[in-house]
Amino acid sequence: MEKETVKKKGNFLRGIAVNAVLGFVVLGIFAAALVPGFITTAYNPDGGGAIYRGNPNNKNVALMFNVYWGTEYLDGILDVLDAENVKLTFFVGGSWAAKENDMLIKIKERGHELANHGYYHQDHKQIGETRNREEIYVTHKLVEEVAGVTMNLFAPPSGSFSKTTLSVAASLGYKVVMWSRDTIDWRDKDAEITYSRGVKNMKNGDLVLMHPTAHTLSALPRIIKTAKEQGFKVTTVTETIA
Repeated sequence: MEKETVKKKGNFLRGIAVNAVLGFVVLGIFAAALVPGFITTAYNPDGGGAIYRGNPNNKNVALMFNVYWGTEYLDGILDVLDAENVKLTFFVGGSWAAKENDMLIKIKERGHELANHGYYHQDHKQIGETRNREEIYVTHKLVEEVAGVTMNLFAPPSGSFSKTTLSVAASLGYKVVMWSRDTIDWRDKDAEITYSRGVKNMKNGDLVLMHPTAHTLSALPRIIKTAKEQGFKVTTVTETIA
């Protein structure tokens, strides 16, 4: 992620009251996150570590979108996915989802997988157990209440996590998901570069990291078409890691 930009956006978001109802909901969720009784046991096929690639025995690839910004491009992205008849995974930030309820529901209603990207885009390697838990759990409950989806995949912002993050995620029923290839589309604003990084030497189980940008939207139809031409099924993270 573009850390400086996200940090400024995060600071701005912290200074804004969402609304009275949402405020009470979030406060209640934060309080619940600290109660020991809510913890569940996760099924973790990778033995507790982060997942960097899907099942190599299946010819599936996942294009995964991390969403904290770029709402203006999401309608176009969803239209491309509809046209190509593919379903993807959107890792959503809680602070984004709190403001973009309608878009969150739209992503779900268009048949895509919703997953967790933390609430305030924290560096999970640098925060303790309580903050790790809050970031994941508050976003979890918010999406559950707004969209009726119980998420179980967590992508740590900037790919930064610790053993504490893994432990907390597992206790909340989550798998920690990284990526096998990064388009770096937030930095290099070029559709051709995004396309090349997305498809070059594509392999079974690839997890391709993307963001909702103008040039990613431009490159997306070609990425999907090329993957299909190479015999890959473009699908969700859950199906790819199964």
